[in-house]
Amino acid sequence: MKNSTSSGQLSVIIPVYNEADNVTRVVAALDKALVDVSWEVVFVDDHSPDNTSQIITDIAAHDQRVRLIHRVGRRGLSSAVIEGIMSSTADFVAVMDGDLQHDETKLKEMLSAVSCSGDGGIDIAIGTRYTEGGSTGDWNYARKVMSKFANWIAHKITRVELKDPMSGFFLLRRDTFLNVVEGLSGLGFKILLDILTTSKSPLKVAEIPYTFRVREAGESKLDALAAWDFTMLLIDKRLGQFVPARFVSFACVGSFGIIVHFLVLTLGLELGGLVFNWAHGLAAAVSMVSNYWLNNLLTYRDRRRRGRRWFSGLISFMAVCSLGGVANIGIASVLYSSNTHWLLSALAGVIIGAVWNYAATALYTWRN
Repeated sequence: MKNSTSSGQLSVIIPVYNEADNVTRVVAALDKALVDVSWEVVFVDDHSPDNTSQIITDIAAHDQRVRLIHRVGRRGLSSAVIEGIMSSTADFVAVMDGDLQHDETKLKEMLSAVSCSGDGGIDIAIGTRYTEGGSTGDWNYARKVMSKFANWIAHKITRVELKDPMSGFFLLRRDTFLNVVEGLSGLGFKILLDILTTSKSPLKVAEIPYTFRVREAGESKLDALAAWDFTMLLIDKRLGQFVPARFVSFACVGSFGIIVHFLVLTLGLELGGLVFNWAHGLAAAVSMVSNYWLNNLLTYRDRRRRGRRWFSGLISFMAVCSLGGVANIGIASVLYSSNTHWLLSALAGVIIGAVWNYAATALYTWRN
C-alpha cells in the first residue's frame, strides 16, 4: 500500500459494522479505482466486536488517506454517514457500503458528473440499479419486490424523479450536504432519501448505472427491522416538524401494549380464575415488559440495550412508567372532578402519561 497525503478533493464515507474481512479489500479497491484522484476514505465504525476498528487503525498507520471514526454508544447508518461527512473538508463526498457490493469503479464517473457541471449543474450523482446498464445482481425475487415497493413509496414523497431513490451509493458536493444537514433526521439507513426530501429546492441529479455485487465476506446488515427504520424516516419527513418520529413509534408501541394488557387480563380472569386485582396487576406487568421489549427493538433500535443492561433498562422503564400511570390517573381525576367530560378527562390523562413516559424513558432508560 503506497503512502500518500490526501488533499481532500474527494472523501469516501463508509459506515461499517463487523466488516473486518472487507476493509483491507475496500482500501485496495479504492486505490485501484481512484488513480489520478486525490482521495481519502473515512470509515465510521459503530464499535464492531470483530476487531474492525483495529484493522482500520493498522492500515491508517501506513496510509494517511485512511481515517477512522470509532463510535461508542450509538448506532445507525444514516447518523454514521452524517458524522463522517461532517468530519471531512473535501469539496466532494461519496457514500458507499463497506462490503464491496457497490461498484467503486464508478466513483470517477460520478465525480466527473458533479465536478464538471459547474454552478447550476449536477448536485448529486447516484449509483442506480434500475436503469439501462444497471442491475440488482443476484437478488432473490422477494428482495426485488420489496426494493421496488420501497422505491415506489419513495417516489411519492420526493420531488426528484429518480429510478433508484433508495440507493445507498452516491456522490455530492459538500456544500450541497451542508445546505440540508440541519434538517436531516439521521434515522434508519436511507440517508439519500433523507437528503432528497430535506432539500428546500429539488436537487439536480445524474444517475450512473451499476451492478449490485454479491457479498463475498461478512454478513448482511439488512434485516426485517430495516422496513421499520424506513417507515420511521417517512413519518419523520411528513410529521417531524410537528411531532418526533420516535414519539410516533413510542405511541404505536403503547397502543399495542393496551391490547396486550386486555388480552392478559381476559386470560387471567376467564382461564386463570384470578381475582380482578391480581389479574389486572399481572396484565399491567406483562404489558410494561412488552412495551419495553418493543421500544428497545424498534423505537430505540440505535440505542438498544443488550445483556445485563437490558434488565437494568427494564427496571428503569417500569419505574418511570409507573410514575406516568400515577400522573395519568391524577390528571384525569382532577379534570373529572372539575366537571370535565369523562372522555376528555381520560384522554388528557392518557396524553400526559404518554408524554411523560416518552420524555422520561428517553432521558433515563435510553439516554445516549
